[in-house]
Amino acid sequence: MKQMVDLSTIWEHGRATLQTLWISIIFLLAPFAYLVLSQRSKSKSVASGRSDKGEAGSTAPDHSKFDTSNIRVTKILIHPIKSCKGTSVPEANYTLHGLDNDRKWCIIKTHNNAVVTARDVAKMVLIHPRIIPASSSEAGRLEVSFPKESGCETFSVPLNPTEEQLQDWENINISLWGKDDIEGYVCQTNIGRSPSEILSEYMGMPVHLAVRGSRQRSCPPTIRFPNLDAPSYFQDGYPLLIVSEESVAAAQELIREMVGMQGIEEKWSSDTLQVERFRPNIVIKGAGAPFFEDILTEFTIDSHHEAVEGASSIIRLVRKCTRCVLPNVHPETGVRDKAVPLKVLMKHRRGLDPGRPRLPCMGCNGVFTANGVVKVGDWIHVCETGFV
Repeated sequence: MKQMVDLSTIWEHGRATLQTLWISIIFLLAPFAYLVLSQRSKSKSVASGRSDKGEAGSTAPDHSKFDTSNIRVTKILIHPIKSCKGTSVPEANYTLHGLDNDRKWCIIKTHNNAVVTARDVAKMVLIHPRIIPASSSEAGRLEVSFPKESGCETFSVPLNPTEEQLQDWENINISLWGKDDIEGYVCQTNIGRSPSEILSEYMGMPVHLAVRGSRQRSCPPTIRFPNLDAPSYFQDGYPLLIVSEESVAAAQELIREMVGMQGIEEKWSSDTLQVERFRPNIVIKGAGAPFFEDILTEFTIDSHHEAVEGASSIIRLVRKCTRCVLPNVHPETGVRDKAVPLKVLMKHRRGLDPGRPRLPCMGCNGVFTANGVVKVGDWIHVCETGFV
C-alpha cells in the first residue's frame, strides 16, 4: 500500500512539473508565434487584395493599395520641450538620439523630478519654445514664450550649455514613466526671473525646466528587436515618430461617421483633425492609402526620386505608437476634447500592438542608425515591409 501511495505521489509531482514546463514554453514562444501568424496574415492579404480586420475592432492596412514609389516627406516637426508647442521646419539634422533638439528639454515637478506632460496640464501645448541658432556675435539659445493673456514673460536659456555653466546648475535624476534614470540639469538664466519661477506661474504648480544630461538613456526593447540598443532624449520611448497624411485623413473620416455617438460633437462634421495633434517628427504622403506606416519596417530618406545606394542611412520602425488622451488636446487652443480622436481610435485601431493590445495605435516609432539630414520634399525609399 505504501508503495502505491509513493508512486501516485511521484506521478502527481511529475505531471505538475510538466504542466509548469509547458506553460513556460508557451509564454516564451507567444511573441514568435504572433510574428509568424502576422506575416502569414499579411501575405494572404496581399494575395487576395483585401484588408484584414484584427481583434478588438482594429483595422489593418490593405497592402494591395499602396504605391511605394511616390512617398515624400511633407512636414518635419521639432518639439524642443516635451509636450509643448512644436515647430515646423524645412529641414532638420538627426543623430541616433533623434532630430536635433527634439524633446531635449522637459518640465518637471520640483518635489519629485517627475516629467509633466500635456496629459496632466493641457495648456502646456501653448508654451512656445523656439530654437535661436548661434551667430557670429552670440551663442545659440532656446527662447520660450507664452500666450499674451497669461502675463508670463519670455525667457531664454543656452541652447548648448557649457561644462562651466552646467557646474552651476543642479544635476538631478529625472523620472519618466516610473523610472528615475534620466540625467538632467535644472536650467538657469542670468536675466530676470528664473525659468522655474515663470513656468511655475504659468503651470499653476512648482516646476523646473530641465535639459537632458549626457548619460545615455536606452529605448525599451520591442518584439521585433528584443536586444534594441538605441538612445533617446525625453521622448516617451523612441527617437522618431512617423505618421502619414493619408492615415490622419482616414481618422478624420472615421470621426465624421461617428458624430453624435460616444460624445463626438456636431462640430466634427466639418472640423479638421490636425496632424500636429499626434506630435510626429516626420509626416509623409504618397502611398495612396492610409496606414502604410503600419507595415513600413526599413527605409531611407534623401533628395533622389530613385534610390541611390549609400545616399542615406537606414531608418527602422520598431513599434506602433500607442495613444492616450494627449491627441485630444487642440494644439492651437490647448482645450482637450472629451472624445476626439481617442474614442474613435479605440473603436477602429486597437489590437495592433501585441505588447499593448488594449491601446489604440496611430503612427509608428522608429530609430536612426546613423547621423543625417531630412528635408521637406525628400523621397522615402522603402527597403523592407512587414510587421511593425
